[in-house]
Amino acid sequence: MELAAGKAEEVAAFKPGALVIGADTLVTAEGRLLGKPRDEQEAQEMLAFLSGRRQEVYTGVALYYAAKNRKMVDCEMTMVQFRTLTGREIEGYIRSGEPMDKAGAYGIQGLGAVLVERIEGCFFNVVGLPLTRLTLMLKGFGLEVLEVKSHGRYGHQKPARGGTAP
Repeated sequence: MELAAGKAEEVAAFKPGALVIGADTLVTAEGRLLGKPRDEQEAQEMLAFLSGRRQEVYTGVALYYAAKNRKMVDCEMTMVQFRTLTGREIEGYIRSGEPMDKAGAYGIQGLGAVLVERIEGCFFNVVGLPLTRLTLMLKGFGLEVLEVKSHGRYGHQKPARGGTAP
């Protein structure tokens, strides 16, 4: 949550009139914290460790609106169970390059999906942005994601041809 808040505050310094979203994801299993691997060797070690294990994926989310000095920070947790992986599977997955910029050295939204036996909780949290949690946080800022405008559309109004949005 602290890293997510720091990211949001850093961006808000350049965009003080914007509502900024910051997020940071961390994987934990049996007391070990797993961020992004530094290199292929560390990715291999992480994936071998997670093989056949239950893990928790935590994503801290922060909303920051500097112009009104408003900040909200929250966290989502999802349980992920890996199937037992072979050394060749781990090696092949690492060669794909996908694990190198992901917490826990895998991306459930890509090839890493075949490593996962089951999840309990928010799928999008494992991807890196828990959308339901974010939607609830936005409500706290008075923003309704699914609000239908009087013109029958969701969200902001599209500008007329040649015009600008209000």
